[in-house]
Amino acid sequence: MAAREEAGPILNGIPSQLPDIDPDETQEWLESLDGVIEAGGRNRARYVMLKLLERAREQQVGVPSLTATDYINTIAPEQEPWFPGDEEVERRYRAYLRWNAAVMVHRAQRPGVGVGGHISTYASAATLYEVGFNHFWRGVDHPGGGDQVFFQGHASPGMYARAFLEGRLTEDQMDGFRQEKSHIVGGQPVGLPSYPHPRLMPDFWQFPTVSMGIGPMNAIYQAQFNKYLHNRGIKDTSQQHVWAFLGDGEMDEPESRGLLQLAANEELDNLTFVINANLQRLDGPVRGNGKIIQELEAFFRGAGWNVIKVVWGRGWDPLLAADRDGALVHLMNTTSDGDYQTFRANDGKYVRDHFFGRDPRTRDMVKDWSDEDIWWKLKRGGHDYRKVFAAYQAAMNHTGQPTVILAKTIKGYGLGTHFAGRNATHQMKKLTLDDLKGLRDGLKLPISDEQLEKDPYLPPYYNPGPDDPAIKYLRERREKLGGGLPIRKVEHAPLKLPDHKAYDVVKKGTGKQEVATTMAFVRLLKELMRDKEFGKRVVPIIPDEARTFGMDSFFPTIKIYNPHGQHYTSVDAELMLAYKESEQGQILHLGINEAGSLAAFTAAGTSYATHGEPMIPIYVFYSMFGFQRTGDSIWAAADQMTRGFLIGATAGRTTLTGEGLQHADGHSQLLAATNPAVVSYDPAFAYEIAHIMEEGLRRMYGQDSGENENLIYYLTVYNEPMVQPAEPENVDREGILKGMYLFAPGIEDGLGPDAPRVQLLASGVGVPWALEAQELLRNDWGVVADVWSVTSWSELRRDAMAADEQRFLHPDGEARTPFVTEKLQGTRGPVVAVSDYMRQVQDQIAQWVPNDFASLGADGFGFSDTRPAARRFFHIDGPSVAVRALQMLVERGEVDASVAREAAQRYRLLDVTAGTSGNAGGES
Repeated sequence: MAAREEAGPILNGIPSQLPDIDPDETQEWLESLDGVIEAGGRNRARYVMLKLLERAREQQVGVPSLTATDYINTIAPEQEPWFPGDEEVERRYRAYLRWNAAVMVHRAQRPGVGVGGHISTYASAATLYEVGFNHFWRGVDHPGGGDQVFFQGHASPGMYARAFLEGRLTEDQMDGFRQEKSHIVGGQPVGLPSYPHPRLMPDFWQFPTVSMGIGPMNAIYQAQFNKYLHNRGIKDTSQQHVWAFLGDGEMDEPESRGLLQLAANEELDNLTFVINANLQRLDGPVRGNGKIIQELEAFFRGAGWNVIKVVWGRGWDPLLAADRDGALVHLMNTTSDGDYQTFRANDGKYVRDHFFGRDPRTRDMVKDWSDEDIWWKLKRGGHDYRKVFAAYQAAMNHTGQPTVILAKTIKGYGLGTHFAGRNATHQMKKLTLDDLKGLRDGLKLPISDEQLEKDPYLPPYYNPGPDDPAIKYLRERREKLGGGLPIRKVEHAPLKLPDHKAYDVVKKGTGKQEVATTMAFVRLLKELMRDKEFGKRVVPIIPDEARTFGMDSFFPTIKIYNPHGQHYTSVDAELMLAYKESEQGQILHLGINEAGSLAAFTAAGTSYATHGEPMIPIYVFYSMFGFQRTGDSIWAAADQMTRGFLIGATAGRTTLTGEGLQHADGHSQLLAATNPAVVSYDPAFAYEIAHIMEEGLRRMYGQDSGENENLIYYLTVYNEPMVQPAEPENVDREGILKGMYLFAPGIEDGLGPDAPRVQLLASGVGVPWALEAQELLRNDWGVVADVWSVTSWSELRRDAMAADEQRFLHPDGEARTPFVTEKLQGTRGPVVAVSDYMRQVQDQIAQWVPNDFASLGADGFGFSDTRPAARRFFHIDGPSVAVRALQMLVERGEVDASVAREAAQRYRLLDVTAGTSGNAGGES
């Protein structure tokens, strides 16, 4: 007993410095605990200790919260609700689903096709899905609105199999799995995509999830957005629930866990994660030496989530009830996941010897059980309908927290010993004839040996037809819940856009005042949001840089969204631009969180489909931390057919040079060009932004519902102040939107029509450098330069590629000249293209330029310095453009070779301190 009186730390809690001021009383408490253990056993003692911890927290004693519980089900058998369905009927057609899902993948691996697919994920999760389909998930036709379900990507064969039984997919479509272009029926391709891809099946899938980690993140922000719509009075979403189905291996992705705090902080009780813990990732165990369910329980509890574990099926209930000494629970707690995986890859005798046999008390529990009983009766919880139903019901009844259900399953469950629990099961795409027969027998399907032996590569699908009682039951359950899932519908009233005059505010120029294009954009946004109908549809999204972008002026008017409101007095409450949060706030200010901001952008930008409520997300961010940091999420947004504006503010490699390398964006325009759904622009002036924004809104939201385009507009805007010119008379709107227009024609006066001539193409903040070069070339060297504002290099390229493709595929048709070629045809002199981006951005158009072409760009890493010095270092400033133009004229024999050398010397081209292009002002 003396050892117990020694000072020492209490794990996870009280520091050891606390003195024992009454050792006798302490000893009495310890002896009381010993007495409870001796009289009632360890389980009783554990219960008493948990109640004491609970009371201690209620009394604010300061003891830690419990983050992990025993490796058993959270919900006790006596607490399970009555199961409302016909379990036998549901089991019957669940067998049809398992068979059809496996056969679809197997048939896709037939000779001559060989595209395969994944069988084992759905096999492990079929029960998890079917309980939801039959009893919980509301379709879009439900009076309360449809639930939003993020299906695990690798489980897609199961969703196709169910849609096939429901009559929503045909056998021809099933046979086109992973053959979207080549599987032709009736002259039309009728294939199915491998994973949930809304863009490829726009009437079926809602959410793309197979890029692991993005599903969990997007589900959280979808749930947040549902509450946002409700709190702002745009739509009643109180009966809509978000479900996300995830793999335990997927939870190693940083995105899977990194945003859990938002769900807890905002009390998103409209959100449930279901983690299919089959203990395996793609190549082997998730935690061979550990326990992934226990790890995730602690993680989610610590993040503030409600945790429900579904570890064991009903066959374990009598054994656990008889486990007075806690011997079985101790075995469950101490057995590693690697061993659990091995148990299910063997047989009942192996489980008896290597699990129960570890303790004589547990061995004795199953002494009267046969090996077959041990194998078949002792299922994992994720395969038990009643256990899963109880967990889902508890999740739906829980309020004030998001819920995670940790369901233990077997990867490849039911597919036979070659598949179940094997390390290679994820990559196994076809079944042998014996596998097919074994699967048929296990599922009790009326398919003959002759049917299977006829062509083992093409075993038949099984669908007893719509009049079969089981199929009737399946369809009736979905009808009562609001229709089939997954499904995607686009139905919404037309959106009235702001009047054309709303854009005049930035078209008139700024006179002598210098204004950066970032600030000009914010001024335009503010004007557009004044429109009563349109303004409430805008969802400004900011990742904690509002003041940098000049958006702090929005705080007191449209306010920052916070579901709890603002229960503190802001330190700047007396100021005009005070920080204000509100339950009805319009701004999503998501902290230093680009990944979450993009997830919020996706939720808002697909509201036209998920809710029938068109919303316009406008996400403003440091351009360096957009496509570079969250590129995969932008691809997922494109796949989900998001509509909205991404604004890469403080853009360019030399414009934000005070910040240095990590903030110096010289490549986002190139990255944006790789995404087919992104329409990217690099405007130079405020009036260009006005035309681009107006056209973007028209294309995405301003047409008839069926004609609206699923696009994401990307605009790079800068923080460098400059005089914004007024919109020219007869402005070339077509050129602005298609990618280029002649901004400043060269002046021939005094030089004559035969003077050497060049074409200077520039975008964004580079247009002033081109204008500087125009002046130098004329005044110093007698060269006429035309300056073109290139608003989009990538749109010029796409147009040219489309023209080439038309000429290639339809040689007998009328050939179309690419827009960039058409604009430059007939112009005189070589072309120099420049921007604040790397040369590859400008080089996108090189092959369609009918003149000699050279590009200048900010290639390499950024650094901290003044703007003029940085531009001279990269040789993209006005004098550098002028020298490069002169060099090209020398190469063409139009000016003397000495001219270019003299210009380089006069402008001190190799001296970074001699740079003068741009100003040193402007906040970083």
